[in-house]
Amino acid sequence: MAAVTDFFAFVSERWSVLAFLSYQHMSLVVQSLLFATALAVILGVLATRVSWGAAAAQTFSAVGLTIPSYALLGLLVGIVSIGVLPSVVILVFFGFLPILRNVVVGIQAVDSGLVESARGMGMGRVQTLLRLELPLAWPVIMTGVRVSAQMLMGIAAIAAYALGPGLGGYIFSGISRMGGANATNSIIAGTLGIILLAIILDLVLNLLTRLTPSKGISRV
Repeated sequence: MAAVTDFFAFVSERWSVLAFLSYQHMSLVVQSLLFATALAVILGVLATRVSWGAAAAQTFSAVGLTIPSYALLGLLVGIVSIGVLPSVVILVFFGFLPILRNVVVGIQAVDSGLVESARGMGMGRVQTLLRLELPLAWPVIMTGVRVSAQMLMGIAAIAAYALGPGLGGYIFSGISRMGGANATNSIIAGTLGIILLAIILDLVLNLLTRLTPSKGISRV
């Protein structure tokens, strides 16, 4: 009970700092996720337009996810130094991979008969993509986005190794002071904060998926 009381006192005393770090953490993840999504949609669409593209995209996604994030971050620090840049690069890279896979899977799952019907009605490639293929693939794509969002919440904490923004700094600080005053509280506060942010972001993305149905399909 005393430990719980101490933890709440710890959070209360540092609430403004934790709130600011939480904002930084969420901002880093959301901005990286948006960039990763845009990049994955563009490259995923291009991959489905060539015979070998889909297989190459799937292989790249699978292999890329086996790379240890901590090792890649260390490599980036040696190339671009510490700070926000390596944090953004590593988040965009890992966020891009699941979304790319789902873009390819989603577009490939669209009934080719529907695509041919759209073409027969005079719709061009771009119009068919925007009004038929992407709307039908949207739920699958958003599943990839949600998976990436949860993964990036954890990877953003690791980015604190490169002095990236966010709650990871509290976790690393606590680990470096294990046995010292408030070390455990620091680790728990950072971890619980990241879990809470992950839940909030997933709820927002789930709501976004529900509010963006495939409205264009009925008009094809």
